[in-house]
Amino acid sequence: MAETNKMRSEASTSVGGGNDNSGGESVVIDVGRRKSSCGYCKSGSRSSISHGLWAESLTVDDYQALLDRGWRRSGCFLYKPEMEKTCCPSYTIRLKASDFIPSKEQLRVSKRMQRFLDGQLDAKRSDKLLDEPNSCEGSCSNAKNLSASSSAKESLEADFEGKDKANQFMHYASQQIDNIVQSCVKHWELFGDIQLPKASVKKVAPAKRKLLAEESEDLVYSCNIAFQIAATVRRSKTDAEQMKSLEQGVGENRHPTELSPKLIAELLASQLKEPAKLSGLLIRACNGHINFYSTTEQAHSVKGGNAKKPTQSFTASGGNRCLKKTSGQPNGQKRMFEICLKRSSFDYEEYSLYRKYQLSVHNDTEDHVSEDSYRRFLVDTPLVYVPPNSYGAVPPSGFGSFHQQYVVDGKLIAVGVIDILPKCVSSKYLFWDPDFAFLSLGKFSALEEIRWVRENQVHCPNLQYYYLGYYIHSCSKMRYKAAYQPSELLCPLRYQWVPYDVAKVLLDRRKYVVLSDFDPSQNGDSSSAQPRNITDNYMEMEEQHDDPFQEGSNDIYFNNDEEMTELDSEDSDNESDSESSDPTTVESEDVDASNILIGLKGAHLKYKDLQQAFDPSHRKFIETQLHRYQIVVGKELSERMAYSLG
Repeated sequence: MAETNKMRSEASTSVGGGNDNSGGESVVIDVGRRKSSCGYCKSGSRSSISHGLWAESLTVDDYQALLDRGWRRSGCFLYKPEMEKTCCPSYTIRLKASDFIPSKEQLRVSKRMQRFLDGQLDAKRSDKLLDEPNSCEGSCSNAKNLSASSSAKESLEADFEGKDKANQFMHYASQQIDNIVQSCVKHWELFGDIQLPKASVKKVAPAKRKLLAEESEDLVYSCNIAFQIAATVRRSKTDAEQMKSLEQGVGENRHPTELSPKLIAELLASQLKEPAKLSGLLIRACNGHINFYSTTEQAHSVKGGNAKKPTQSFTASGGNRCLKKTSGQPNGQKRMFEICLKRSSFDYEEYSLYRKYQLSVHNDTEDHVSEDSYRRFLVDTPLVYVPPNSYGAVPPSGFGSFHQQYVVDGKLIAVGVIDILPKCVSSKYLFWDPDFAFLSLGKFSALEEIRWVRENQVHCPNLQYYYLGYYIHSCSKMRYKAAYQPSELLCPLRYQWVPYDVAKVLLDRRKYVVLSDFDPSQNGDSSSAQPRNITDNYMEMEEQHDDPFQEGSNDIYFNNDEEMTELDSEDSDNESDSESSDPTTVESEDVDASNILIGLKGAHLKYKDLQQAFDPSHRKFIETQLHRYQIVVGKELSERMAYSLG
């Protein structure tokens, strides 16, 4: 216990809060196998098994690499489940922010927040409605109708005029796309007399626009004709005809096998010049869709509102730079809403909110929500801060550990604890004011964090993903994470990413699966896994969490159970199992300790340069530990991170 507390104190003292240094190094202490009680299945025995590291310091690049091998952190403690042995296998889950498609429930969360900011929804009324679930739908509907009735007559004529213009444009744009398709067909050697589908440009629902577009633009119309064309061409060809097309080529050095939805959309969008001139819209291809965007000014006129665009600025906050996004108080919006992103540091207001949340929502006891435990859990971080630079590779916030505050009229209502890394935002924990449970702040904060990734890809193109922590299929309260689609799970053996709809069918059968064995994208065979209709799966997930006070509903409590379980393990089970971790990994066949980086008395040397300094018995023990360490972190990281021997 004393040794662990000493390590914890040294790490938090030296790196808690980070420092403004873009350099840095990774130094870790191997804790070995950890056994603890499970916070998911409540088995009562020490059935949760993981491998642990204590990080004295950790670069953001190394932590990104660890995440992509199934690791997570709790404060300065790093852990990775031993997937074949632990009672509840935990699969890392992520989604590509640019591909994110919000569900109906997630869109309702955004609308609810906007109604709250507009003054059409308040906490007292929402609490009453939540207490009377049978009357909720009718009451909300009536209230909405009453608030809208006074302006309905005034806007009716304008609505009809706007709809007529929109319909005219959609019809015109659809015809233009059809004309371009016909002209392109002459250059595509399609087999047989193929009847290609007609294009249909459709208006994007207002609630989806900002979720699917960049910050300075607004998605107004979209067309999915590229998917239909690709599917039609694919169905029309036989294997022999595909071989013929490969030999002959198509048009401008292209052939039908290259006619993916993405390519088709890019070809069509590049030639849609006339609709762009007439409408003033920006036309771009995006993942197979042909999208029509308006500028910010046009977006406001399309919505029929005069909402003030959120602004961003750096302000001082507790000695740290704080990136603040503010939604002003335009006509009709009664509440001021701010999102402030600041470096991880202790803030008494945040701690008070955390304490209120844990006691009220999770029924924790007073001794489990002490200031020290809060610091260890959510403030201390081993990540070396990387400040923004002029090269465009780092976002304005920098890389490191952050707290994202959600503030309404000056009152802190939620805090999201996140790590911003070179390729992703990793969501660690969220705590919120129970008085605002009706706003589904967990879901809302996840949508904001996904939006943040999309917006900051402009500054940092490699920053594309949103990591939601661990997904535990055997725990129903964790399945809501897959409702953020299209998501991927990490294969626990080969560390390849597998689509959730493929993984789900396999996990329905057993807890532990080598997912990449069944991924059609890896072996070209889709017969090994036949997922159900994906939409049905996600609808089930939403239905499981309709109750706004149920765990996993309002809060994206990505790592609550696993984080707290690990903390409990540290405090109550400091026994490191001397067994070696299970070496059933790809790297286990090629373990070589020679080039492992060793940290000893402030110096960093390769093990091969040190091994003669140890006597034979001591050397054998150390090499056994180093082999185990290299297996769990991988060869590359073992030669990059310093393995501390004191």
